[in-house]
Amino acid sequence: MPSSDDAVLTRREGAVGVMTFNRADELNTLNLPMMRAMASALDRLEADPAVRVIVFTGADERAFIAGGDISDLVSRTPSTWYGEFGPMVHGLFRRVETCDKPTIAAVNGWALGGGMEFVLCTDLRYMAAEARIGVPEIRLGLFPGGGGSQRLMRQIPLCQAKRLIFTGDHLTAAQALDLGLMNEMLPRAELMARVMSEATRMAAMSANTLKVLKHAMLHGAEMPLDAALAYERAQLAVVLDHPDAQEGCQAFLDKRKPRFAGT
Repeated sequence: MPSSDDAVLTRREGAVGVMTFNRADELNTLNLPMMRAMASALDRLEADPAVRVIVFTGADERAFIAGGDISDLVSRTPSTWYGEFGPMVHGLFRRVETCDKPTIAAVNGWALGGGMEFVLCTDLRYMAAEARIGVPEIRLGLFPGGGGSQRLMRQIPLCQAKRLIFTGDHLTAAQALDLGLMNEMLPRAELMARVMSEATRMAAMSANTLKVLKHAMLHGAEMPLDAALAYERAQLAVVLDHPDAQEGCQAFLDKRKPRFAGT
């Protein structure tokens, strides 16, 4: 079994950082050491100025993240869940959701429970046709506690979210795509090539504009429309004050590719 140091691997390909969940013998299930390793890996990728987009995937074809480590979870009391494990999982997943850099999930295998909840925090999602996704906690007398009971109903129709959470049913990649939870379904052998191509395309954009835009959409989605429009105006003013906006417009006029800061 990997130690906490190698349970999560990171690498950089060009401007794309890749985080690989490597606790394969345990199907990348989540426990405290695994989540600490994920947080450390995210620290590295966020701090690296050469990384402009972050991709998440599993080390083998069986699992992306197959859920929580049940043997670990069953040993926890309500107070340790509320005071330790819960804040850790909520904090880590919220970090992914609010990361300044665009994030992409390459769902190569099982993404169940906490795995699906993690996926719900990413910006773009690509799924192998053979993979499955779901929140089966109800079958254990539990419910999704990593944000899934709140995020899922914000991303698909409420009746569909309730059906999934109340029954614990798994979704095929095609079903997840139909519900709007995924951007694209691909044969597993083509998944990473497609994801890396999309990540590289995004990495060529202005990192500053992507960061501001991501936060404008994230926070604006929780506001009434009038407030969200005012927030949009303010965020576009921030973008216009950055050299990348001038460079992008000038490049268009010059009929050349823009040279954004950091590219």
